[in-house]
Amino acid sequence: MQLVIPLTRDGEPLFRQVYRGMRQAILSGAISAGERLPSTRDLAEQLGISRTVVLLAYEHLLAEGFIAGRGGSGTYVSQEMARNVVRGKHGLAQLQLSRFGNAVSGSIATVDTPLPQPMTPRYNFIYGRSDLTTFPFAVWRRLLLRRARKASTRQFDYGSATGNADLRVAICNHLRRARGVVCDPGEVVVVNGSQQALDLVIRVLVDPGDAVALEDPHYDGVREALRAAGARLRPVPVDREGLDPTRLPNDAGLAFVTPSHQFPTGAILSLERRLALLEWARRRNAVIVEDDYDGEFHYEGRPLESLQGLDREGRIIYIGTFSRTVFPSMRIGYLIAPASLVSAFTAAKWLSDLHSPSLEQQTLADFLADGMYERHLRRLRKRNTARRAALLEAIAKYLGDRVEVTGEGAGAQVVLWPRKEVVEKEAVAAAAQKGIGIYGIAHCWLKQPARAGFLLGYARLSELEIREGIRLLGQIL
Repeated sequence: MQLVIPLTRDGEPLFRQVYRGMRQAILSGAISAGERLPSTRDLAEQLGISRTVVLLAYEHLLAEGFIAGRGGSGTYVSQEMARNVVRGKHGLAQLQLSRFGNAVSGSIATVDTPLPQPMTPRYNFIYGRSDLTTFPFAVWRRLLLRRARKASTRQFDYGSATGNADLRVAICNHLRRARGVVCDPGEVVVVNGSQQALDLVIRVLVDPGDAVALEDPHYDGVREALRAAGARLRPVPVDREGLDPTRLPNDAGLAFVTPSHQFPTGAILSLERRLALLEWARRRNAVIVEDDYDGEFHYEGRPLESLQGLDREGRIIYIGTFSRTVFPSMRIGYLIAPASLVSAFTAAKWLSDLHSPSLEQQTLADFLADGMYERHLRRLRKRNTARRAALLEAIAKYLGDRVEVTGEGAGAQVVLWPRKEVVEKEAVAAAAQKGIGIYGIAHCWLKQPARAGFLLGYARLSELEIREGIRLLGQIL
């Protein structure tokens, strides 16, 4: 055990200083009840003092009951001290937050990922999660171990802020084929998930007071990041065809959109509206941020290419993540930036955290380049297709025309819109009483929501669980 006890060579005797330091460590809980103390010889060597001084300090602590000796074992903190620990500080200073600090502290309840609840719902329709049961963890472990064994010491040093070169190539190759993204590896910046990509975009492009267009409803993570930056939010209504381009503001120079599967409604932005959005950006000399958070999943008809693939002027920043298709804790995403912005994003990424974890990037590059990622996606799409079918069948059977459904054409969640007036919080609480986890969308609106809605994710439930969960939900809605 290493102990820090400040000592001075004048005034109070050394043994009293050691005694007082040990006593304070015990009372504050820094040394726990029942914990073994260093021997008098070891502590004397740590502090650079005579062993006799430490012996005298231990004798005082022993006499007052703070410590106890055990024959042939050593000296320990008395078990009785567990009741006398006083933790924390008294008279804490009133520290001042910056404007940013005040802004983010007010949104912590909204944006912080909650810890797992002690009673997880039996039928949990949680959204925004990947299917961990389908992911080939055995293959991933083998790739990770192979990379770790082959890695030179140089590969464990600091890396490039833009990300691993092989991974950037693999990302580009995949996006060109699967999403119609026009890019080259030099335009890719690897980030710690799409949330960091959104944060970097806002840091680089938004000044306090800037007007920014935002879908309404929308992902609350981008809303709170914009608020923290001091942006003036301009909500743009969303209908069954996605964002309405005729309602885009004239004073905004930046717009955040989710065209492939609007969050949270699930609407898919039509080609006509995509072209109108690009025309607005050209006319306003604006930047569009395309968050393609789950564009890998499409179920009906031919999937539309990315909005970025239609851009011919370099006005779109494309954001993607592997959290929905691999696993969330890996925290690897990417942004595809116009060439004119790459240097600014690279510098912002470096200032934020230098770079993303190197070994995981190298492993993911192998996973993509060897075709394992696309094979995994095919399995995942097949599983999600079956789950989606079970969900829609169960909704039709047990809820019928009591609800309207949106978002079923893509992604891994839908929204239920009750046709009768429902109080979101009360319905969520009633569902929880029956062991069902459903999630209201009131927090996704900038303006007061016109009607209640419930997000139902299905990526982590079996078809049987989906049917039973919806059957029980039918008794509530």
